Amino acid sequence: MKTPFQGKLNRAATTLAPWFLLLVILGVWQFICSVWQVSDFIFPSPGSILQAMVDYAGPITEHALSTFWVTMVGFAIAVVVGVTLGFVIGSSPMLYAAAYPLMTAFNALPKAAFVPVLVVWFGIGAGPAILTAFLISFFPIMVNIATGLATLEPELEDVLRVLGARRMDILLKVGLPRSMPYFFASLKVAITLAFVGSTVSEMNASNQGIGYLLVSAGSSMKMPLAFAGLVVIGAMAMAMYELFAIIEKRTTGWAHRGK
Repeated sequence: MKTPFQGKLNRAATTLAPWFLLLVILGVWQFICSVWQVSDFIFPSPGSILQAMVDYAGPITEHALSTFWVTMVGFAIAVVVGVTLGFVIGSSPMLYAAAYPLMTAFNALPKAAFVPVLVVWFGIGAGPAILTAFLISFFPIMVNIATGLATLEPELEDVLRVLGARRMDILLKVGLPRSMPYFFASLKVAITLAFVGSTVSEMNASNQGIGYLLVSAGSSMKMPLAFAGLVVIGAMAMAMYELFAIIEKRTTGWAHRGK
């Protein structure tokens, strides 16, 4: 039987493990670049990337804020559309069977191929980036909500109907709460995809944002700056992932009680 001290120690070790692994990776990376004298043009070291982040702090911050709000707008639309479609599709077994293959086929399409079409429709700027972030991130949300509702146990539905519950009552009061762990799992996946979508669009159809910064730095042969942009994107995605993980633990603790 674990003592309270052992439990706290295990939680602390679990919390610190990712940071320890990150420090090890950065140390090995810096060691390789220093010992073999790898050129920054080929593969910049962590020290060179950090220096670039300091030297270009202003432009990086400006482009990062642009990418962040564009991604959040597209992600918010994806949440609304994904939850709505997931609820509609998951509430009907026939509609679930009919729509799921079509939505899967749509998700298989490369979203970068939509960017030129979106540019024609909405012009160069934030519009294509927002829509690309939406297109690439709404599918996991929709699928998880629909699956959570569609896989509601028939025996449970029968019992609730005997007790006088209507179909909508079952979906709203049992199906949706039961789908919450699936929903938060999809949010953590979708937010990282949203950053991918907005960055890809900015690389092709924008004059601001981290995607534009990556293209500009690459064309200017400023590899440390390009890697600094990648680090910023990763940091923003990781921060949002952790935010949703915290909200998940606080709102769906019943699903994680075994841990």
